[in-house]
Amino acid sequence: MSKSHFYSILLPTYNERKNLPIVVALIEEYLKDTPHEIIIVDDNSPDGTQKIAEELQHQLGPEKIILKPRSGKLGLGSAYIHGSKFARGDFLIIMDVDLSHHPRYIPDFIAKQRESDYDIVTGSRYLPGGGVAGWSLSRKVISCGANYLTQLLLRPPISDVTGSFRLYRKSLFDTLVNQCTSKGYVFQMEMIVRAVKAKLRIAQVPIIFVDRIYGESKLGGQEIVLFAKGVLQLAFLE
Repeated sequence: MSKSHFYSILLPTYNERKNLPIVVALIEEYLKDTPHEIIIVDDNSPDGTQKIAEELQHQLGPEKIILKPRSGKLGLGSAYIHGSKFARGDFLIIMDVDLSHHPRYIPDFIAKQRESDYDIVTGSRYLPGGGVAGWSLSRKVISCGANYLTQLLLRPPISDVTGSFRLYRKSLFDTLVNQCTSKGYVFQMEMIVRAVKAKLRIAQVPIIFVDRIYGESKLGGQEIVLFAKGVLQLAFLE
């Protein structure tokens, strides 16, 4: 009989008071028979997300919901580093809280990891069975263009390098994340590029990415420019 692993789910939040309780409820539904904890890292959201997180902790208990808030908006990569310090799991699961990453896929990630003891399992919009929903034509064009540029320059062994719905072996996650220098959306790419260079074993699971229901997208023109610069830097990463 295989060992039962413990999973830590990292949820960085900023202005997600409406989405957070839905995501947590769905995680609890889909992982009700899987040992896990949920670590919420809120960056001092002005909409009161931390208050909602405290209510969830009161309902589900401090062993299930771990709150590690920060003083301000300090970036996604550093939120993962911060949250990982308190994780007790053998594996980390990172995902967005805006409902674009549905928790129903988490059991698929876990099952895929167990198939061949993979180090990383990443969700892909570009595998058969994957895709996007609720996106405008312009956003689809930007996404496909970004992925094409990434595939052309970096030639990664996976189809969706910019995805941010992933499962990592915790010991390897800590090593990778401390090597990364990128911020924003490029951070996810650098994690995979470094994982490939380290010859880690990576698997993919098809996912449907759904545009956020509540709140505003954090993707803007500045992020797109930084993304393009980041791809070029990663192409020459030693």
